[in-house]
Amino acid sequence: MKLNLQKPLVVFDLETTGLDLVKDRVIQISYIKVYPDGREERGNEIVNPERLIPAEVEQLTGITNADVKNKPTFKQLAASLAEKFSGCDFAGFNSNHFDIPLLAEEFLRAGIDFDFQKSRLIDAQTIFHKMERRNLAAAYKFYCGRNMEDDFEAHRADQDTEATYRVLMGELDKYAPGANEEPEKVLENDMDKLAEFSKMNDNVDFAGRIVWADINGVRTEVFNFGKHKGKPVADVLRFDPGYYSWILGGEFTYNTKQVLTRIRLREANLNR
Repeated sequence: MKLNLQKPLVVFDLETTGLDLVKDRVIQISYIKVYPDGREERGNEIVNPERLIPAEVEQLTGITNADVKNKPTFKQLAASLAEKFSGCDFAGFNSNHFDIPLLAEEFLRAGIDFDFQKSRLIDAQTIFHKMERRNLAAAYKFYCGRNMEDDFEAHRADQDTEATYRVLMGELDKYAPGANEEPEKVLENDMDKLAEFSKMNDNVDFAGRIVWADINGVRTEVFNFGKHKGKPVADVLRFDPGYYSWILGGEFTYNTKQVLTRIRLREANLNR
């Protein structure tokens, strides 16, 4: 099945030094850029994280400290990647929970404000979990009819990217209108609807420190942690302005700080 695209879709995967959005870094980024006319462009970069790769990550990914020693840093790659990804939607496996947030952090650390809010974010894992609730290897077996270990080397971004692309295509085939007798198991080949279906939460920032809530019938950004949990962000910025400075100086993700700053600037402009 050909993807029904209005703009390019970047199917991608990251390998990283760990799972901490603040402290960990990318060691491999792989992507398939699919154009509306069906053309596919592939990219794969080994990245110097500028820190030691833990032994367990070396063992898991097969990417060693020696492998990354003379490779470019993410900062050196950032401008080129941002140009390639500009105007695109994004798809991955568990990407809305980890890969997109970490990629956003890497761009911000490199001084590039890449606005993912302008993109539709499609998570093949979320679709799979909502439909079948298993992992990537099981998804590959289920949707592609083959054992993933027979076709790919596990825990390499380029291999997982190829598998994710095939899983997404298989999902659209399996759940196409008219292909399934269960009415609740229908997916349309439409990026808006796939992005909406991929959503698992009401996060405003990727880390979930700020979320959307219904306050007196109005969709409002509220804090989701700490002493102001459940309170509208705009109200807190007004009656406790020091909280903004505390967050900016604390160990929060750059994306959380970025989102909070945007809300602060918006409210300041509204109150002029």
